[in-house]
Amino acid sequence: MRKVIVIGGGAAGMMAAVAGAGAGDRVLLLEKNEKLGKKLYITGKGRCNVTNGAGREALLSHVCTNKKFLYSALDRFDNLALMRFLEEAGCPLKTERGERVFPVSDHSSDVIAALQRELKRRGVEVRLFAEVEALETEPLPEEEREGKKKRFHSRILGVRLRDGQRISADKCIVCTGGLSYPSTGSTGDGYRFARETGHGMTELSPALVPLKTRESWCAELMGLSLRNVSLRMTEGKRELYRGFGEMLFTHFGVSGPLVLSASSFYGKRKSDDVKLYIDLKPALDEAQLDRRLLRDFEGQKNKLFKNALGGLLPGKLIPVAVRLSGIHPDRQVNEITREERRRLAELLKGLSLSVSGTRTFDEAVITRGGVSVKDINPSTMESRLVKGLYFAGEVMDLDAMTGGFNLQIAWSTGYLAGWQE
Repeated sequence: MRKVIVIGGGAAGMMAAVAGAGAGDRVLLLEKNEKLGKKLYITGKGRCNVTNGAGREALLSHVCTNKKFLYSALDRFDNLALMRFLEEAGCPLKTERGERVFPVSDHSSDVIAALQRELKRRGVEVRLFAEVEALETEPLPEEEREGKKKRFHSRILGVRLRDGQRISADKCIVCTGGLSYPSTGSTGDGYRFARETGHGMTELSPALVPLKTRESWCAELMGLSLRNVSLRMTEGKRELYRGFGEMLFTHFGVSGPLVLSASSFYGKRKSDDVKLYIDLKPALDEAQLDRRLLRDFEGQKNKLFKNALGGLLPGKLIPVAVRLSGIHPDRQVNEITREERRRLAELLKGLSLSVSGTRTFDEAVITRGGVSVKDINPSTMESRLVKGLYFAGEVMDLDAMTGGFNLQIAWSTGYLAGWQE
């Protein structure tokens, strides 16, 4: 029976431990926090969007980085397998708009409890307040080193804890997460372990994160949520992202599901020419919107322009829209020209913002970048450099849009890393 150490008790770590024990290994799960699933607990505003019910191709289409790397992990343990697992573990699920899957109770604690029951049932030893200081390895003798494809240079021996204790193992699985929400313990430990053992790293940046904008008028709209709008993000003439849904104005710029997804395509760009275009009326083309404006204005001929947009826009947005339109707020509606009405329609179909950057890791849902997948075997999640060392979850250079896709990456890679007979 192999002795396996799983480092990190988040989604990937708990699933790796469950899978490893199911494969017949003796598993020790080390978590530096006072409880398991600390980040999972706050996921989805405490509701925990555990996965997405979309088909395989649709699911992969929402992965932003290294989607081909995930084929084997999804073959072994996909979203349907995850849903069966949780329901059989006593956590009934429901599917909402956008194929987002949640626990029926709307409590992330029920997902964590189901995983903990499985850990206990399968005999996994869980040790809390156990912070790993370093991985312990030894060089492989030349005759044991494999060919170019795997190029192992060393093998895992175990771990050394912060208190100096050494624990031996035949296999270690690093599931330490990224840098987002550092208060939950995501402080980049796994990146350090990877570097110290010779693994390549890609650049780290916040992802699924609010965006800062140059326009000061966003602060006037702070707290305003827009639903059923379209959002485009461009860099020069190139479109980076297009989506439909909900967004939110803040004191620094914009946030909400649409913006978080768009941020995954912004990354570390230094360009000053990244713009957002909000279509406030996506159900109408410009000609239809012009007819709608004409109809509304004809019914309010004697009103001032600043008082005539209540049927079209939320009240908080009206003063900003009036100002950006260039039409004097005290003009009577019956004096507005066809050209001015056309410009207003263009504004409503493409309210523009200039992106100046992202917020920090403290506000990011996930981390973009991580351990290079070139140094990891996608069929097993084992390092190509250190025999017996595996990686799973956010610590790797994998990320996806909102909607349960990132958690599915954690479940799938964690299961594959754990279940190696």
